[in-house]
Amino acid sequence: MAISTSFCRPISSFNAISSPSLCYFKPFYHHLKLDPSFALVKCCSSHIGQSPEHMNGRQPDLSPIAPFGVTMTNNGTSKPSYRWRRVLLKVSGEALAGDQAQNIDPKITMAIAREVAAVTRLGIEVAIVVGGGNIFRGSSWAGSSGLERSSADYIGMLATVMNAIFLQATMESIGIPTRVQTAFRMSEVAEPYIRRRAVRHLEKGRVVIFAAGTGNPFFTTDTAAALRCAEINAEVVLKATNVDGVYDDNPKHNPDARLQDNLTYHDVISKELSVMDLTAITLCQENNIPVVVFNLNKTGNIAKAIKGERVGTLIGDTWNTEAVVS
Repeated sequence: MAISTSFCRPISSFNAISSPSLCYFKPFYHHLKLDPSFALVKCCSSHIGQSPEHMNGRQPDLSPIAPFGVTMTNNGTSKPSYRWRRVLLKVSGEALAGDQAQNIDPKITMAIAREVAAVTRLGIEVAIVVGGGNIFRGSSWAGSSGLERSSADYIGMLATVMNAIFLQATMESIGIPTRVQTAFRMSEVAEPYIRRRAVRHLEKGRVVIFAAGTGNPFFTTDTAAALRCAEINAEVVLKATNVDGVYDDNPKHNPDARLQDNLTYHDVISKELSVMDLTAITLCQENNIPVVVFNLNKTGNIAKAIKGERVGTLIGDTWNTEAVVS
């Protein structure tokens, strides 16, 4: 049966497109981000004027979908799968050098890329801060040949950009969309750091690598990691090192040194543990950002740390009593 053309004219609240027996109601689904087909109902003269429950339309079967990080059990209850949703991974320049045979070890960068890829596909948002000590450490060169500390630190910032570009290329070679943002403008090779843009990249599933530290001399990349973590509302700083975590003594000199499972910020500061510099650990303490120190060289540790599984030493928080389900 044909529908009156007056009925099919656009109305302020919907558009109706007529066919021999169907009316296509197009509400403001573009505001609600709904599929237009959801509003397709059968409509004829015998149905006009009747209540919606009398229409011969089918209601879609909507099964509940658990949000990210939640696993539905058989009885309908939920339990957390991953401890953190957005993390910041701090990778030192020395760690990228591997066995020190060259400035950057491609095997190390590929191992990082593969483990980061595994967790980003689970929906976890990952940002990375890279150091530059494998190429140039400003504090070590300050005073050499008249080089001032500020200039030496700027050279070190450029070294972090080199590492970031190399790591970006490795990640994109295995299909991980990656953006590099620098603390000062280098628009030909990277984006400038813009907080809202960085957050948007993360929300779209991209990995963001922050380079050039804070953009200021006299501040370490550990401080840059704590700062960026607070700015993008990441939930934890994951510090990848060449040791298993924080020990109560130097394990190289004392074979009986014990690995610490948990530490407080006060423990790190009062005992002067060389986990992060004082500025960085204080910034984490003031913003309630936990820090996980773990060994980068053990396969699977990066993925475990990102997913919140027990690995290394946790500072400023305690591990869950139950094992985290992957």
